[in-house]
Amino acid sequence: MEARPAVDDAALGREALSVLEANWTGTATVPAPGLYPHQWSWDSAFVVIGLARHRPDRARAELLSLLNGQWATGMVPHIVFHTPEAYFPGPSVWRSQDHEAAPRVLTSGLTAPPLHAVALWWLWRHTGDTEFVRRVFPALAAQHAYLATARDLGGSGLAAIVHPWESGMDDSPAWDEALAALPEIRYGYRNVELSERHLDSDHDRYVWLAMRYRNAGYRPEYLRDEHPFAIEDPMFNGIWLAACQAMAELAPIAGADPVPHAEQADRIRRALLERLWDGGCFYARDLRAGKLIRVCTVGGFGPLLDPGLPEGHVSQAVELLESARFMGATGYPVPSCEIRAAQFDRTRYWRGPSWVNTNWLLRRAAAVHGLSQLGQQLTNGTLRLVRQAGFRECFDPFDGSGRGCRDFSWSAALTLDLLADTVEA
Repeated sequence: MEARPAVDDAALGREALSVLEANWTGTATVPAPGLYPHQWSWDSAFVVIGLARHRPDRARAELLSLLNGQWATGMVPHIVFHTPEAYFPGPSVWRSQDHEAAPRVLTSGLTAPPLHAVALWWLWRHTGDTEFVRRVFPALAAQHAYLATARDLGGSGLAAIVHPWESGMDDSPAWDEALAALPEIRYGYRNVELSERHLDSDHDRYVWLAMRYRNAGYRPEYLRDEHPFAIEDPMFNGIWLAACQAMAELAPIAGADPVPHAEQADRIRRALLERLWDGGCFYARDLRAGKLIRVCTVGGFGPLLDPGLPEGHVSQAVELLESARFMGATGYPVPSCEIRAAQFDRTRYWRGPSWVNTNWLLRRAAAVHGLSQLGQQLTNGTLRLVRQAGFRECFDPFDGSGRGCRDFSWSAALTLDLLADTVEA
């Protein structure tokens, strides 16, 4: 196993801040040097959360920078291109500048898990900055309105992702069947570093899906009627539900009505239970195939972020999380796919490794349900990972060795948040 010199909590915190300082471009925080040279939406939300108690000025700048890329439709893109550095697929693929609803800054045409209202709530909780809440709230309300209209492709109250990149968990085995149903595509998309990390992946199909959506003018009608990939993801919707609840709490501060946001959270909860729950687990639903995707991944625990989830469902989901299918058989939390699944691979991106961000989300879920022992286990296990292997992109759930990029921003940012809670406790 990869090892590094022992560090105490104070030193670990200084290292985390140094990583975030090095990854700051002057406009936004890149996920990691080299491979990810632009601003990613989900990553930025975690950076805001991690910096809320340490650099609230930077946290505010991070969120504003991301929202500078918001489309007139309310869509917050999954990538905002603030620098000229090369990346594929970059602006020449997305062609956002050709769309009348796009902002001046170049962006992708997809969205990402809508964690941003939770990040704003986290920042307000730790700073009491009501002025910033009033400034940002309308943009996040527009983001939620976009999801409730353009992305409710199943008519159930859930938002559908239309590309694996929108899940934040790109190569999850939950997308395998839906991708396999697409035509065989060969663009020659073979970035050497990505190919090593995404062995036998479907990235040519990923590009094909993005280009189909682009060529259709990013129209919601196309997504509803023609787009071949449409999935109701429990993690995406669990995060959206938590974000709706954050909006309901922030609304009075912003001078807005909290009721629509609370009602949206209720609709999401009902749909999650009716459409995605089966046999003690939340599964993704393939809208095109009309069935649940019966691969249990870390994404299936996303609905635990809902404090209103019925107690029986909480108990069954936590039992699964703590069982030998997930945490009960690994040395570190939480494998990204159940270890008994045929698709599990401890070495492959989102098909087995542990990630700091999903560990943090599950720790947050434990907190909202008063599961202090589980929360402490997730905290301790995650901090052990970064103490031993550094701020890596992801980690082997059995031996804790680091995988993917080094100096990964959300790993550093969320370590800061975990350490802050440890000190406050």
